[in-house]
Amino acid sequence: MSVSDKRICVVGLGYIGLPTASLLATKGFEVHGVDVSQYVVDTINDGNIHIVEPDLDILVKSAVNSGKLRADTKPIEADVFIIAVPTPFIDGEENKKPNLDYIKDATNAIAPYLNKGNLVILESTSPVGTTDEVVARILQDRGLVVGEDIYIAHCPERVLPGRILVELVENDRVVGGVDETSTEVAVSFYEGIVRGEVLATSSKVAEMVKLIENSFRDVNIAFANELSMICDEENINPWEVIKLANRHPRVNILQPGPGVGGHCIAVDPWFIVDRAPELANLIRTARRVNDAKPEWVFRRVKKCAEKLRDPVIACLGLAFKADVDDLRESPALDIVRRLREENIGQILVCEPNIEKSEEFELSNLDTIIERSDIVLVLVDHKPFRKITAASLKEKIVIDTRGVIT
Repeated sequence: MSVSDKRICVVGLGYIGLPTASLLATKGFEVHGVDVSQYVVDTINDGNIHIVEPDLDILVKSAVNSGKLRADTKPIEADVFIIAVPTPFIDGEENKKPNLDYIKDATNAIAPYLNKGNLVILESTSPVGTTDEVVARILQDRGLVVGEDIYIAHCPERVLPGRILVELVENDRVVGGVDETSTEVAVSFYEGIVRGEVLATSSKVAEMVKLIENSFRDVNIAFANELSMICDEENINPWEVIKLANRHPRVNILQPGPGVGGHCIAVDPWFIVDRAPELANLIRTARRVNDAKPEWVFRRVKKCAEKLRDPVIACLGLAFKADVDDLRESPALDIVRRLREENIGQILVCEPNIEKSEEFELSNLDTIIERSDIVLVLVDHKPFRKITAASLKEKIVIDTRGVIT
C-alpha cells in the first residue's frame, strides 16, 4: 500500500493533533481529523486554524486545499489511528490525580471503526500503564486481539510550542508497543515520517520517559524559583547570581519565573506522584515550590501597591511561556486574575499573542506602561525584551523574568 492509499485518523485537533494531522497530509497521507468541537472542525475545513503556531496556518491551508485533510466530529475507518487528546488532572486534597476520560472516550470512539491490521497510537502524555491498562483493555474487551487483529503503541510528543512543526520531524521519537509486534509496526510507521531516530521500547517505558523528561525540568525550575525567592530576601539579583554560578563548568541553573505553566511540565510530574506517592518525594516537593511561586509574586505586587493611593498595575503577559498564545496552566494568568479579584489596583493587561480575551480588556504595550505606576513582567515575550530600565525609572518594576536591563 502506497502512502497516498493509507488513511490516518487523528483524534484530537489541538496543539499536537492539528500539526500532526496537517504534517501527515502534506506528506501524502489521506488524513481524517476528529475533534469534539464543531467550531474547531469547521475552522479547519475552511483552511484556517484555531491555535497559534508559526507556519501552521500555511500548512493547514495547503493540506485542506489539496484534499488530503478533512475534519469531522466522528472517526472513520483508517489504517492508523492516532489519539492526541488532553490528559488533565483532577485536583485532590494532597495530590492531583490524572483524568483519563478523554483517552477513554477517544478509544471507545474509534473502536467501531477498527479493522484487522490497524495500528492504534496513543500520543497523549499519559500515566505509566495507560496504553496497556486503558487503551488496550478497552479494545480487548471489544473482542480485538492485540498483536494479531490490531497493534497498539505509545509514542509521546516531545515538541516545544513555537517549534512544533520543526520538532515533529527532527526530534528523536520513543516508540513503545504493548507487545513486540506492535512495537515493530509502530516503529516502521514513524521511521517513514520523521528524520530523527526512532527508538524502540515498551509502552510503559515510553510513557515513563515523557513523564521524567518533564519532571526533570520541573525539579530544576523549582531550584531556580526557590533560589530567586532567597535572593530577594537578601536583596540581590537572582539573574546575576545564576549567570555567574553558571560559569562553573559543571553548573547549569535554569532561569526563574512566576511559576510553571503549560500542559506538560505543570501536569506530568503529578502522574508520577499519583502512581508512586510514597517514593516521589522530590518530584512532589518541586511541584509544590513551583505551584507556590505565583502566590509569592502576588504578595510582592500587593506589598508594593499598598504604598500607593490608587495604583495602576501594568501586567505584561498572560501566556504560560514566551511568544505563544497558550494559556494552559499559566501562572501569569493566575496572578492577574488574583490581582483583579482582590482589587489590588487598576489592572491593565498586554498580551501581544492574543487578539481578544474573554476575561480581560487587552491594551497595547506603550499605553499600559505610560498609564501605570507598577510594571509587572510575567512573560518574556519579544516585545517586552525591548523595554529598558531607563524608560521605567519613575515606576515600580517587578520583573519575574529578568528581561528588563
